[in-house]
Amino acid sequence: MKVGIILSLRDSTTGPAPRYGEIRALVRQAEASGIDSFWLFDHLLVRAPGQPDYGFWEAWTMLSALAEATSRIEAGTLVACASFRNPAVLAKMAEALDEVSLGRLVLGLGAGWLQSDFEPFGLPHDGLVGRLEEALEIICPFLRTGTADFAGRFWRATACVNLPRGPRPSGLPVLVGGHGPRLLRLAARFADAWNTCWFARPDDEWQRQRGALERACREEGRDPASLALTVGVPVVHADLGATLPAGDERGRVVAGDAAEVVSALRAFDAVGVAHVMCSLKPTTPVAVERLAKALQVYRAG
Repeated sequence: MKVGIILSLRDSTTGPAPRYGEIRALVRQAEASGIDSFWLFDHLLVRAPGQPDYGFWEAWTMLSALAEATSRIEAGTLVACASFRNPAVLAKMAEALDEVSLGRLVLGLGAGWLQSDFEPFGLPHDGLVGRLEEALEIICPFLRTGTADFAGRFWRATACVNLPRGPRPSGLPVLVGGHGPRLLRLAARFADAWNTCWFARPDDEWQRQRGALERACREEGRDPASLALTVGVPVVHADLGATLPAGDERGRVVAGDAAEVVSALRAFDAVGVAHVMCSLKPTTPVAVERLAKALQVYRAG
């Protein structure tokens, strides 16, 4: 099972967004320590009544720079919002980034949800799942076969050709994130991998979502085993300043000590998860070092 980290691109009540040099240093540390992948959220702005605005570095630009700054570690979006960018152009961007990274990109896609990501930037907030579905109708054949020809309500690509091609002639992997019935059907129909979050263990709710995904695969005439399972896992380091939730919520996060992290990794491995993406709180060099040490113990058996 692969294990990756999710990197923060946002500012918050605890301080400003990390500078690019800090983010790059964390990715290089993760790569050097044997962590398999790094992932970026694709958000633009958090806005709530009576609260200050919080922003994000734009994910695709950061992902491109970080791919060039590394050589082995996989890079991915968790997940790119299908409504932010024209899908055919996004597929071209992914092909170029796969070339830059020499075949290390995973294109994670989702519908989006946060209203302040859309309205302040003049982006449509209606029909989000429908926009994702039409985007997948364009992106997946475009990356896998080199052509796309589709006209829908939201998007179109007319006799569109993907040239030049990157390092993977059959296309780079596409991940779909989400857990509603329509999103599961889209994952079953289009994706190479599916992601859900946030879970500390493969509990009853995770098993319910997995069962729903398997049903969606069968309805689409697909073998569920052909769709890789991935999961986002929050890892909280109280001694580094993060707050462990209380009560029932405590069971939804993994404490940062090695024993609990290793236990969580082994539990997901045992149920067939292919990739765990760890959201470290806080995301610091010490937290990355601890995850790397837990990963060594997990891999040692």
